[in-house]
Amino acid sequence: MVVGVAARVGEVEYAIREVAALAAKLSKSGVKIIPLNIGDPVKFDFKTPSHIKDALVKAVLEEHNMYGPSEGLPELREAVSERLAGMGADIVEDDIIITNGISEGIQMLTGVLVEAGDEILVPSPSYPSYNAYIRFYGGKAVSYRTVEEEGWAPDIEHLRSRVSKRTKAVLLINPNNPTGALYDVKTIKEVVQVAAENNLILIADEIYDEIVFDGSFTPAASVAKDVNFIGLNGFSKAHLMTGWRLGYIYLKDGESRLKEVKEGLLRLARVRLCPNTPVQKAGVAALKGSRDHIRDMVAKLRERRDFSLKAVEEIEVLSSATPNGAFYLFPKINLKGTKWATDKEFVLDLLKETGVVVVHGSGFGDYGSDHFRMVFLPPLDVLGEAFEKIKAFIKSHYRG
Repeated sequence: MVVGVAARVGEVEYAIREVAALAAKLSKSGVKIIPLNIGDPVKFDFKTPSHIKDALVKAVLEEHNMYGPSEGLPELREAVSERLAGMGADIVEDDIIITNGISEGIQMLTGVLVEAGDEILVPSPSYPSYNAYIRFYGGKAVSYRTVEEEGWAPDIEHLRSRVSKRTKAVLLINPNNPTGALYDVKTIKEVVQVAAENNLILIADEIYDEIVFDGSFTPAASVAKDVNFIGLNGFSKAHLMTGWRLGYIYLKDGESRLKEVKEGLLRLARVRLCPNTPVQKAGVAALKGSRDHIRDMVAKLRERRDFSLKAVEEIEVLSSATPNGAFYLFPKINLKGTKWATDKEFVLDLLKETGVVVVHGSGFGDYGSDHFRMVFLPPLDVLGEAFEKIKAFIKSHYRG
C-alpha cells in the first residue's frame, strides 16, 4: 500500500529546478547542456574568496565544530549589525537571527506569520519560494503587478487595490529576482506608504543588494520609518558562498510591535538547533575582510549583461528590459506566429532540441507569462554559444 503524504506538499512547486530533472536526464543520454537556469555564480568562473575559505578551515581546525547559539554566533550578528548600520539601517544585534541560507529564513518567517486564509502581497514576477511556502502554511500569495515597460517597477495602485482584511504583509524583492529590477527611493517609499496605510508588515528580500550595475541600492529599512519591518539577506550571492547556506533575518521594531513575531522566529530557531557554526565564522570574515571580489564580479557581470542584451535584440520574437541589478535576464517571447502556446512549452522544447536550460516565466507568478528567465553568469563564449542555439532554434520554428 502506498503511503500518503500531507495534501499541502502537493501545493509545493519550484520552477527554477523543475527543468533541472529533464536537463539531467538529457545530459546522461549524451546531450551537451548549457545551464542558464540556476543563479549560482560559483558554478561558473566566480570563486569563493580565499580569505573566506581560509576562515572556514581555521574555524574547523580550531575546533569551532560544536553547536552554537540558536539565534547565531554573537560575533556574526554584531558584524551584520555593523554592516546594516553602514547602509543607514539601524538594527541592533538582538534583532538579528542567523539562518542556514535565506531559504530557511523564508520558511521560518512564513511559518511564523501565516495561518490558514492569511494573505501576503507578493510582487509578480518574483522568486517562487515565497509563493510555495505561503501556500504550504495555508495562506494565499496575492500577486501585485510590476510593469515591464517601466523597468518592472511595482504598480503602486494595483498593489493598493490588492489589500484585503486578510492581508498580513507586503513583500518587496530588491534587486528583483527574476527581472533584475532595481527600485529607486521614490518607489520604495511608495511601497512603505501602502504598508503604513494598512498597518501591514513590510518584508524586504535584499540578497542581491551589492550586485548593482546602474543606479544605487537603497535599503528598505533606511526609509521604513513607521512600519513593521522584517528584512532578509545572506552571503550566497555577493560573497560567492552559495553552497555554504548562510543568511539572516532582521527586524526593525522600535515600538515592540513585532515582539511576538520575533519570539516565534526564535522558537523555530531553537527547534532547528543552530546554524552551521564554522560557516558562521567564515561569515564574519566575509563581512570584515576584503570586498575586492565584489567589485570585480560586478564589472564582469556588467559586461556579460550588456552582451546578453545585445544578443536578445538580434533574435526575432525576443525583447528584454534592462536589468540594473542581480544577474538575470527576463526576456519576453512573442509567441504569435510560433508553434508554442505557452512559455513553458518554449522552454521545454528549447532544452530538448538545444540543451540550453532556462526557466519558464510563468513559474515566477501571474505576470511572468510569455517570458523566460536566464542567468548571464557564464563567460562570454558560453553565452555566445547559448544565444546562437536560441537564435537557430527560434528561426527553425518561427512561422511569422
